[in-house]
Amino acid sequence: MKLVLATRNQGKVRELTDMLLESLKGVSSSDVTRQRRAISIVSLEKYPDVPEVVEDGETYMENAVKKASIIAEYTSHLTLADDAGLEVDALDGAPGIHSKRWAGEDATDDIRIAKLLQALEGATNRRARFIAAIAVVHPNSEPQVVLGVCEGHIRHDPVGESGFGYDPVFVPAGYNRTFAELGEEIKNRISHRAKALKQAIALL
Repeated sequence: MKLVLATRNQGKVRELTDMLLESLKGVSSSDVTRQRRAISIVSLEKYPDVPEVVEDGETYMENAVKKASIIAEYTSHLTLADDAGLEVDALDGAPGIHSKRWAGEDATDDIRIAKLLQALEGATNRRARFIAAIAVVHPNSEPQVVLGVCEGHIRHDPVGESGFGYDPVFVPAGYNRTFAELGEEIKNRISHRAKALKQAIALL
């Protein structure tokens, strides 16, 4: 069986693939080998002509379902898509579903972080949360979608080399280091995407 990850973001591809393989831990080695042979995980890099999906939904779930549905129809394979964003209390929930494009269509992670920190200058309430919706769609079937949330706060300056996006300034609740400092192994256990994916694995 082929599972298509509906993204070209290689950081996200690596994260999702690692978490999917992590889910096999605790299973006997023979079962792990059999499951790895039974499922082939690919990203949109394998489909250079796939249509661009306009993320114009009003919620993370709507965007995830739209992406998964269009890609599943195009590839004729089981498809997993996610949509995620950072919501900051002091910014009335911004950047939210616009997290990727909040600082401009071609903005880098550094530019996005700089804009976020500038917007929070002087703010004492720095509570925030990452939210991720994951949709699973098989061609000719109804989409299924789940939601994961990771609470935390925004620090005043970026630190850490791991991860992507806003990871260098997001400190998850219960920790004193950012996602970018904690590294992928810990992040892939506690993140918004990890929580959603645990639910999505049951749907696969």
